[in-house]
Amino acid sequence: MNDYHLAKKHIEVSVGESVRILRELQELSQNQLSAMTGISQATISAIENDRVKLGVERAKVLATALKVHPGVLVFPGWELPKEAVA
Repeated sequence: MNDYHLAKKHIEVSVGESVRILRELQELSQNQLSAMTGISQATISAIENDRVKLGVERAKVLATALKVHPGVLVFPGWELPKEAVA
């Protein structure tokens, strides 16, 4: 059993893709998310397509609406060091 290494599945996800994925998992349209956050649908689209930076304040607002920690949106794909996982 020492002759093999566990496979790690890594996927690169942009900030915009993380917003879109979380929105779609919750079955929300961009218009619905816009109504929940006060962020225009056009801006949400631009964020999801990485044409506009998310920014801290928008990350907080979107994270609240999507029921996630803002870090999930700002740092997609971030891996915690082994020491941090208890």
